Amino acid sequence: LNTTLYVKDFKGNCPEFVYYLLKTFDFHKYSDKAAVPGVNRNHLHMEKVCVPSDYVWQERIASYISKFDKKITLSAQTNQTLEEMAQAIFKSWFVDFDPVKAKMNGEQPEGMDAITASLFPEKLVESELGLIPEGWEASSMGEHFNVTMGQSPKGETYNEDGEGIAFFQGRRDFGFRYPDVRVFTTDPKRYAKAGDTLISVRAPVGDKNMAAIDCCIGRGVGAIKHKSDSRSFTYAFVSHIEKKLGDSGSSGTVFSSINQKELKKVSFVAPPQELVEAFHNLVDPIDQKVEVLSKEIDSLSQLRDTLLPKLLSGEIELDIAEVNLND
Repeated sequence: LNTTLYVKDFKGNCPEFVYYLLKTFDFHKYSDKAAVPGVNRNHLHMEKVCVPSDYVWQERIASYISKFDKKITLSAQTNQTLEEMAQAIFKSWFVDFDPVKAKMNGEQPEGMDAITASLFPEKLVESELGLIPEGWEASSMGEHFNVTMGQSPKGETYNEDGEGIAFFQGRRDFGFRYPDVRVFTTDPKRYAKAGDTLISVRAPVGDKNMAAIDCCIGRGVGAIKHKSDSRSFTYAFVSHIEKKLGDSGSSGTVFSSINQKELKKVSFVAPPQELVEAFHNLVDPIDQKVEVLSKEIDSLSQLRDTLLPKLLSGEIELDIAEVNLND
């Protein structure tokens, strides 16, 4: 149910307060059984609400709740920047071969220490995948990555009560970096380990996430991990091929799904193990920071959503909530 409301007359109420008040409504309960469910004005006119009448008090509540949103937005923006940094390093090292090209020109690779630079060759050579660094291998995913395809348990084993193991069916469970745990199963068939890269294998193909915990994966998901066990290298690689998988298959037609055999055939320019380790040592601290911020976002979101209706109804006094946030 997609709901867009236009409020023109706030009747003396704080607009920001009204915004947060509307966020507490469960609009699905207004929806009828029509083919295109919706909400009309009469639905909302009948809704009973308990709100403070004092404008200044409404303003204080809205200002307090907005602090959560600002912190969440800042952390999300930081995560986006960190992810872009990691992907830029991967592209520079393993796609554009910038360090190799710099050494070919007699230059020190930009922003790289001498020990790491020494791991890159000084020459590009012809291969079936075009020019690649000397000593690297023109290969495929199946040679260097472990790939597990999901299998869905029986529907009667699903629950939302935390029984069994977290279950991810497909892309709709994916978040910015980590999937949202909504459903559990007591009869898991295929597993992904914490740190595995999860990839959507049914339309849209190619979208990725990272497993934060050991979990069960359904038929809409595959789990990938480089054989070095580097979560950072795996996630950056899948980020690089994500659009390629989503655009087309080898036949030039758009993928509606992709199987294990097709995934393993995806071309891959494989660097030496010591370079995979160097990349991991550089990027894993970035991924750790993303993980910390992602947990912070989840915690703040849950706290905000728990406090909001209680503050609006007066169940919790604002002064007490403000002390808790400062703590």
